[in-house]
Amino acid sequence: MSTTLNNLRRPAGSWHRKKRVGRGQGSGLGKTAGRGGKGQKARSGNMRFEGFEGGQSPLQRRLPKFGFNSPNRVEFAVVNLGDLASFVAGSTVDEAALRAKGLVKGTHFNGIKVLGTGTLTTKLAVKAHKFSGKAREAIEKAGGSVEEVPLVAHKPESAAKAHAGKGVKAPRK
Repeated sequence: MSTTLNNLRRPAGSWHRKKRVGRGQGSGLGKTAGRGGKGQKARSGNMRFEGFEGGQSPLQRRLPKFGFNSPNRVEFAVVNLGDLASFVAGSTVDEAALRAKGLVKGTHFNGIKVLGTGTLTTKLAVKAHKFSGKAREAIEKAGGSVEEVPLVAHKPESAAKAHAGKGVKAPRK
């Protein structure tokens, strides 16, 4: 019989019954429940967590700590001038247009930054959150316009939800 996805079976002897400990002397795992007699390992709540070194200061605490991830970091999706060359002359390039072309993907960024790598010969109206000096110069040289869109820290509706009812005292009964 050939093995296919609809008749797969685990190999014989590849599994064991669950150990049921503390179920009387006749089970072979009664009284001390397979933990032996006394000692730290026989106790409940013993220190068997990852990284425990018998009371010695563990490695993850001995090694020096370094690095820092700023909670206020602003991350930009990067678009190069060479990527903008695929747009038709005279068109407006904003976040929606960049997403439609697949040049900006995902949501793990705060804004879009246009960098000066590549060349641009078509006249475009580019709207982004940041521009490098070279990119700004190249777009304006090609006859296009540059508009810097301000960064929005959060959507207005999410701010309203976050602060809804804060500081408002409930009426006394």
